[in-house]
Amino acid sequence: MIKNNQWNSRITFLLSMIGAAVGLGNIWRYSYVVYSNGGGTFFIPYLVAILIMGIPFLILEYGVGFRHKDSFANILKNINPKLEYLSWTLVLIIYFVLVYYLVIISWDLVYLGSSLNFNWGSNSTMYFVENVGGNSNLSNMTNFIIPTLISMLITWIMVWYISHKDLNEGIGKVSKILIPLLFGIMVFIILFALTLPGANIGINTLLKPDWSMLLNVNIWLAAFSQILFSLSMGESISLTYASYLPEGSKLTDNVLIVVFANCAFEVCTSFGIFSILGYMSYTSGTPITKLISEGTGLVFVVFPMIFNKMGLIGHILAPLLFISILFAGITSAIAIFEPMINSTIHKLNWSRKKTVTILSIVGCILSLIFTTGISSYLIGIVDTFITEFCILLLIAIQCIIFGWFYDIEEVIPILNENDKVKVGKTWMFILKYILPVFLFIMWGNGVYNLLINANNFELLVYIIITATVLILSYIFMNIKEKPKIKSNNRE
Repeated sequence: MIKNNQWNSRITFLLSMIGAAVGLGNIWRYSYVVYSNGGGTFFIPYLVAILIMGIPFLILEYGVGFRHKDSFANILKNINPKLEYLSWTLVLIIYFVLVYYLVIISWDLVYLGSSLNFNWGSNSTMYFVENVGGNSNLSNMTNFIIPTLISMLITWIMVWYISHKDLNEGIGKVSKILIPLLFGIMVFIILFALTLPGANIGINTLLKPDWSMLLNVNIWLAAFSQILFSLSMGESISLTYASYLPEGSKLTDNVLIVVFANCAFEVCTSFGIFSILGYMSYTSGTPITKLISEGTGLVFVVFPMIFNKMGLIGHILAPLLFISILFAGITSAIAIFEPMINSTIHKLNWSRKKTVTILSIVGCILSLIFTTGISSYLIGIVDTFITEFCILLLIAIQCIIFGWFYDIEEVIPILNENDKVKVGKTWMFILKYILPVFLFIMWGNGVYNLLINANNFELLVYIIITATVLILSYIFMNIKEKPKIKSNNRE
């Protein structure tokens, strides 16, 4: 029996959407993107990307999800039965993201425990290789990294526990607790970081403009890519969450709030990150350019090294940083999980608890692949392929489907009914003509980089992922749907 999930308040929806948008990349990737793409100059293409891609596409997802109140698979199926295959391809791809995303969160969980007494020692690089992420030596792929394995099981249990509950008792309640805590912790870290000696070195390095970069296509691609993945655009997350909104809800206004919260978080966090890097440069005499890194290298190698030199202050900041990463990761993970849950429930007519339990068991087994001695190397390969090839292509195709083969004009009255900010022909023009061009250019650039940089092992991984997703999509599409009995009871 399918129950009608529905958010119990606007604030619950907003905090859940902000939790979906604010993830690991906001904390450890954005600052590096700014620095490596013209510093202060980057904010110009960043703002343009928000205005002509982030906001318009999210408005589309909110409108479509709210209008149909159905799964992504069923919505595309209703447009054209053949499109159901495409919908399952996207949903499964996003589910596979969850599989390795939770392993990354498990790394953070290991570091959270280690931050209590700085178990990483003086050689943070070696600690990461031996106890958390491994390396690229393929001979280690049969050996499990026990701390990561145990932490991965814990993260899956947490996600299962939250997701198997009713919508508001699970996702809603957790978002209302973790998101305010996350923002509070990060405000404290940022404000404290700004007071550190040498903080100005980091801020000046981050913001130093290079106006010549505005003529470089790469800075524009970087800005659009950052917005695309920072807001989880086109991944069926926003569409799914919006499908749970009650009648009379604001849509466009909510999009603007979520976009502002997400972008403000990553911009402010970048100031904190570079202030800490500036402190390290000031106190150690190391040029800041040698400390700047992104992703796991920044958080799991550079920062532990910095915390070692901070003394008591480091013992306070370290746990707070890893707790904030955990909160951001968990709220994003449950959002990434939701499209697969929703589509499976509508397809198989299972209960939410049964669906989440089975998908969690399968996902946990798959996550084991990423807890071996090549954990970080394999995750890097899979993440690059999924983001640069799979997701970009599927989002571009979505843009064409909704822009050209869907009665998008019927969504405009729904979007404008209860909102102060209205949309119209300009919004439609962006979706039909401008966005597809940018998305296909980004996809072409991503495919080019994949092909010229991939080795034989990486190509093999690409082929396995592609074949697996295509086969599973065919299976799901051809499963005969069970009769659905709708209920007025809300889950």
